[in-house]
Amino acid sequence: VTKFKMPENVRSLLDKQVVGPSTETLTESDFPVQSFKPKVQMPFKRLPGQNPRKVEEERRRRLYLTFDIAELLASKGIDSNQLMPRHYDPDNIPPIEETKDSVFPIYLPLKVFDNDEYDCRTPEEWMSLGLEPGSSDRKPVPGKALLPTDDVLGHEDPKSQELIYEWIDVGVLDYDKETELYLVHKTDKKGLVRDEKGRPILNGGITPEG
Repeated sequence: VTKFKMPENVRSLLDKQVVGPSTETLTESDFPVQSFKPKVQMPFKRLPGQNPRKVEEERRRRLYLTFDIAELLASKGIDSNQLMPRHYDPDNIPPIEETKDSVFPIYLPLKVFDNDEYDCRTPEEWMSLGLEPGSSDRKPVPGKALLPTDDVLGHEDPKSQELIYEWIDVGVLDYDKETELYLVHKTDKKGLVRDEKGRPILNGGITPEG
């Protein structure tokens, strides 16, 4: 019977045990786990000679994590800060000798060049990634957005010459079918999507108060 007697300091003994590194995600996140999974066009039943569906999902997830849109654009000679149209300033037109391209500023919005023919998901499918099984609350979906670094001036005058635009990590909160625009919220230093009071932003930011 004495063999089954447990030591009194069993909790401290368990805390001292070191099993090794864990594959469990220990960092706090406001994004659902499934929102990071890539879309894979494969049958759920594995055919002989093919990789299992979960293996292919994990391989693509790791591959996509290595991509950075700012670096991909820079490799093609595209300056992300020049993608947003600015106010025309006739007093500060650089001489033709100093410009590599045209002296005329960019005036067409990115929406003119938008093409969704090759999108792997519809906007509704993207937003549905924020729904977790068994929960009625819709969480944000991770994404990148070309936004001004100065939030105050960016809201007052998005076409100001003084603004600097960069690709910033955001949480996608909602989508408007009429305007075809996404509502996004910048993540904080910890990668979380929180409001002014530090609470997670759910259901596109709609609260009982409005």
